[in-house]
Amino acid sequence: MAATQSRKKRNGIFLAPFHPLDEDPTLAIQRDMELIEHLDRIGYDEAWVGEHHSAGYEIIASPEVFLAAVAERTNRIKLGTGVVSLPYHHPLTTANRIIQLDHQTKGRIMFGAGPGLLPSDAMMLGIEVAKQRPRMVEALDVILRLFNGETVTEETEWYKLTNARLQLTPYSNPHPEVAVASSVTPSGGKLAGKYGLGMLCVAATNASGYDALAINWEVAQQVAKEHGRTMDPDCLRLVGPIHIAETREQAMENVKYGFYKWSDYFNSINPMAAPNADKSKDPLDAMIESGQGIVGTPDDAIAQIRRLEEKMPGFGCFLQLAHNWADFDTTKKSYELWMRHVMPEINKMNDARRASFGWATDNAEEFIGQAMSAAMTTIQQHYEDEEKRRVSLRRSNCPTLFQGPLHVTGGQSPLCPGPRG
Repeated sequence: MAATQSRKKRNGIFLAPFHPLDEDPTLAIQRDMELIEHLDRIGYDEAWVGEHHSAGYEIIASPEVFLAAVAERTNRIKLGTGVVSLPYHHPLTTANRIIQLDHQTKGRIMFGAGPGLLPSDAMMLGIEVAKQRPRMVEALDVILRLFNGETVTEETEWYKLTNARLQLTPYSNPHPEVAVASSVTPSGGKLAGKYGLGMLCVAATNASGYDALAINWEVAQQVAKEHGRTMDPDCLRLVGPIHIAETREQAMENVKYGFYKWSDYFNSINPMAAPNADKSKDPLDAMIESGQGIVGTPDDAIAQIRRLEEKMPGFGCFLQLAHNWADFDTTKKSYELWMRHVMPEINKMNDARRASFGWATDNAEEFIGQAMSAAMTTIQQHYEDEEKRRVSLRRSNCPTLFQGPLHVTGGQSPLCPGPRG
């Protein structure tokens, strides 16, 4: 575990996205792209983008199409589907889209898979909600086999494959990283353990999701052991909402721009999972008090990460839930403050600098004394060198002053006459 703890913790965002119903959707999608461009410039590691088809707020229907465009605008940030709802797609076409993106991004794509979050999506597609998770399991198994170069012939109640195989081998070796959504139920942990996949813990700071973290991780470890594998906590990605500013007061003022619309959305589509079930409290205050979200300073964000580390030691990546609580400028500023102050503390990037500063200040009196002594020595040496130079010049200009017996020629003095007035 010690070796795992020493790894650099990664950071990124989980972009559903959330866009209020009173904003232009075209501009909203463009802003999402601009956000990931910004994150790429300032050093974020990952960006995961969701798939939704109803309810009006989460308006990206194809994360693959969106990420293909974003890949052309960015250079280093890794891009993940967060997540592809597997029951909504034939597994062969899903596999082909991901492998195409693997080539287009030259290995920057990550494949996040899930059963589909919104029941309204499944209802429009004529899929029984109870069948979503079983279908996800079936599809994921086939996709992984295709990724690994198998030829698959298989028929279920909802898809048929006849000698199906990929015509492109993966760009990544052996294939793009795969992660499964995990919230409260153990289904994600089971799949992660069975296939050796990463886990996207999308409700890590939600009360029920936080409580389930250790249970689902234990499930993953047990299943992995049964299949001859060992789970690495570095594959864990924990998701939670955060907005930070220089002061708590400023952060609270910033999020008044969009927090309450976001909260109303969750209360409307899923009251049981809403951020504030207690109607007697302000939803923003209730969320902060519960620890589900952070609205405050970089120190508050650091404390949240420490709390999650106590629950899940060695987890590999924290993904900020992209929520649009604040306007775009202050949202970007929040992400910048995270990179300037939170990640350096979490990854101990300044420990060596602090140690160096402490050593220099603790020994400042001795070091300054030595420096002053060296300066005085240098000054003294300068005067001595100057005197030697003057003597040398006199020797070169009046050599007879410094030679043997005097010789008088033509009645002239052997001494240099010097300047005449």
